[in-house]
Amino acid sequence: MVGLPNNAGEQALYACQRELLGLFETLIDVIFCAKDLDGVYLEVNSAFVRRTGRRSKRDVIGTTAAEHFRPELAERYADQDRQVIAEGAPLHDQLELIRRPDGRLGWYLTTKIPVRGETDAVVGLVSVSRDLVLPSSPDDEWSRSVQRVVEHCRTHLDSALTLDELARVAGCSRSQLGRRVKRVLGVSPTQHVLRVRVEAATRMLAESDMPIVDVAGRCGFYDQSDFTKRFARLTNRTPAQFRTDARASAARGIIDAGPFS
Repeated sequence: MVGLPNNAGEQALYACQRELLGLFETLIDVIFCAKDLDGVYLEVNSAFVRRTGRRSKRDVIGTTAAEHFRPELAERYADQDRQVIAEGAPLHDQLELIRRPDGRLGWYLTTKIPVRGETDAVVGLVSVSRDLVLPSSPDDEWSRSVQRVVEHCRTHLDSALTLDELARVAGCSRSQLGRRVKRVLGVSPTQHVLRVRVEAATRMLAESDMPIVDVAGRCGFYDQSDFTKRFARLTNRTPAQFRTDARASAARGIIDAGPFS
């Protein structure tokens, strides 16, 4: 889905796009969609349908993000789409906090790739968001060392958590740390530290009356401004908005800041 075929091998691959799309139906932890230049969904998989809360693909194909998601979330997706289309370049590994179909919050890594037509002009894009589920039973040295890093991050939330420190905890070099964390967790060490901080912050915001500036300090952010900027970038809500929404959801009996995987 990246352009027209130029040789026999590419023609064969191009001809089996329906089969390739069918593969996404088997990936329950991967959200897939294809959009045109106007942000209209042309293809989605079942995981994406569950993400929208609709019953079938027919309820999603032909619609836009604004018809399914909160305004600030839909606008963020539109901003990402505009960037991919305008630059004609992929947007890789965007860390996002998204609600799973069961109502819990979960971390996803999103990549968007432009699709080109006959004249090589961008005619749309494809997007995948992968659920980042932390392994529960490490079965090799890489996984065990990364689990030590994960635990260290959780128990030293308000400290600097430098890459050198995390490498020492993992028992490897900084470059090895990056490879190990990426393979086991699917993100870079820096991205993991950020998601641990934001995850802890969501719990504090939802479950306590602690002032936001104190939440920022407890979770290792430089100050309240830094906390608000990073939190909003990942959740599409300011800390204050998240707290308000979490309490409203709790009043309705919905777990809005439940356990993360």
